[in-house]
Amino acid sequence: MSKGYNRQGGSRQSGMLGRLQKMQEQLAEAQAKLAEETVTATVGGGALKITMTGDQHCVTVEIDPELVKSADTEMLQDLLLSGINLALDQSREMAATKLSPLTGGLGNLGI
Repeated sequence: MSKGYNRQGGSRQSGMLGRLQKMQEQLAEAQAKLAEETVTATVGGGALKITMTGDQHCVTVEIDPELVKSADTEMLQDLLLSGINLALDQSREMAATKLSPLTGGLGNLGI
C-alpha cells in the first residue's frame, strides 16, 4: 500500500469538489440575475431618484426640474450623495439577501 494514499479521502474530496463547482455555477447565475435587477432610492421628498442594479451600477439619476431651479449647489450635492449612498445600501442588501442561500452553504463544505 502506498504511503499517504487513502481511497476514502479521495472520494470525499471529489464529492466536495463537485459541490463547490455546482455552488460556483449557482453563484454565477445568481450574480447575473442581480445585474438585471434594480433598486430605486428616493430622497428630498421625491425630488431625486437614483436607480442602481444589484451589482452596484448606477443606471439612472432623475432630478426634479423644480429642485434645480430652487436648490443651491450644496443642497443638490448633499441630496446626490444621500441618494447614491442609499441606493448602494439597498443594492447591497438585495445582493446579500439573494446570495446568502448560496454562500451560507460554505460552512457545510468544511471551509
